[in-house]
Order: sequence, then structure tokens, then C-alpha cells
Amino acid sequence: MTDHLKILLQYLMPKHLVSRLVGRLAAKEGGKLTQWLITRFISQYQVNMSEALHEDPAHYASFNDFFTRELKADARPLVEGKQVLAMPVDGAISQLAPIQQGRIIQAKGHDYSARTLLGGDKDLAAPFMGGDFATIYLAPKDYHRIHMPLDGVLKTMIYVPGELFSVNPLTASRVPELFARNERVVCLFDTAAGPMALVLVGATIVASIETVWAGTVTPPAGKRIQRWDYAPETAPRLAKGDEMGRFKLGSTVVCLFAPEQVNLAEHLVPGTVTVMGTEFGTLKSAALTQHELTNSSAQV
Repeated sequence: MTDHLKILLQYLMPKHLVSRLVGRLAAKEGGKLTQWLITRFISQYQVNMSEALHEDPAHYASFNDFFTRELKADARPLVEGKQVLAMPVDGAISQLAPIQQGRIIQAKGHDYSARTLLGGDKDLAAPFMGGDFATIYLAPKDYHRIHMPLDGVLKTMIYVPGELFSVNPLTASRVPELFARNERVVCLFDTAAGPMALVLVGATIVASIETVWAGTVTPPAGKRIQRWDYAPETAPRLAKGDEMGRFKLGSTVVCLFAPEQVNLAEHLVPGTVTVMGTEFGTLKSAALTQHELTNSSAQV
């Protein structure tokens, strides 16, 4: 099948219907059929089960249980240092660069609006103008839990309805504004690096997006943007390396940072394989100093 035909079929297929049907099947405890599907998936995508807390495929009652499998405690050592950011997911870097004139690079010849990605609110998007972003693609074989790059306090969560195109590299190179048109969950945190956004992007046959504080956000979430704001005194507080969410079937995470707050690691370029917990970048000295001053003032 040609690349052009693959993209055309995505425009034509009922993506939400197919995705929801797959989601229901993935949640079912199908006995021998489920075990056969899991075994075939492991073989097809070369999944490394030696790092899973439960290595035996027979342990998993449903495909979703397998896909969101927990890893052994020592499988993902967390990079040390309060100034060092941890990689939030296993996957591969799609793009990373400064946010220029409010636009985020999607692929060669394609970019999209940071404001649209975050749900359209200019006030929420404003702190990220001129900042930095990184887009990380999770392949089917990857570990599909998302973790915090650094300590953070949840400020806002937004559900943005949209399409469910595939988010693989081919589609990213062909479908304009892909990540700003797909269904997504936007999570905004206050951190030592100032505001940080983690955007969990849905995709074809992604059956569910979950967060640790709200459970399943989608499906079903409807056809309107929904927003939840959290008071500082009751907001979820997550430490660097803590799980913050998960995908049931693979997708993409877009990370946004404010200007002059972080230096993303120099070795990270499009195509770099990422491992959750390894170095993602560092806080710039000014950001770290400001965070320490703020904490000191709060303790007085």
C-alpha cells in the first residue's frame, strides 16, 4: 500500500468508532484468545518482557492490563539532581526546538499553533511563547505510562475533543496540524521550571487516556472542551519520576516549557530513542535560583 493511500484511508475511516470498538475488545478478559493476542503482539513488536514486573503473558487478564504493564522497580533508574529533568516516557523524539512565534514544529514543512494545542485559551498559552518543546512518540512496543520530568503541582487539566489520526512518523509528515487536531488531554503544572505542560495526544485505536488523579478522562468526554482548575491547597502534587498518566495503546506526549527555564539535553535530536527516567535536560541557573527564593519565602 502506498503512503498516499495509507493517509487517504485515515481521512475516510470512522476513526472514533473503530477506536472505541478496539478499546472495548482490549478491556475484555477473553481467556485463551486474549493470551494468544498478547503473545502475538509481544512477538510482532519485540516487546521486552524481562523488564516487566510480571514477565509471564498469562498473568494479564486483558490486553489493556498487558499494555499498561508495570515495570520492575529497578527497570528505570531515575536521574539524580534537583536541577536535572527526567525523561517522561519511553519512545523516540519526534521533534524538539524553541517555540517560535507561537508555532511548534510537527515535521518538515508542517507546524501548528501552541495555543490551539493547549485548547485555545490565549492566557494559558502565553507563558509558553518563546519557550521550548519536545514531542515524544510512543511505539507499540514501548512502556506506556507517563511520568513527571520534575516535581510539579497540578494547576489545570483540559480535555480537547478532536480527530483520532495515527501519530506515527508517516502521518506526522503528511497530516497538517496533526497534534493540534487530534483528541488530547492537556495537563498544566507549576514547577521549578515555571509552568510546564504535558499534552497527552490521542490516536487511532488509542482506547483510553488516563491520569492518576482523575482516572479515565477519555472516553467518553464529549464534543466540547472541558476544563478542571485545581486550588493550590488541594491540587495533586507529584514528584519527579511519579506516574502522572497512561495510554491504553500507543500515542504521543508533547512537553512545553516557558522561556529561559530549561536546557533540553544536547544529545536529543529527532529520532533519538528515549528511556523514561534518563536525563531530559537541566534547569537554567536563573530558574533554579528563583525556585529556591520562592520556596524560602514560602517557609518564612
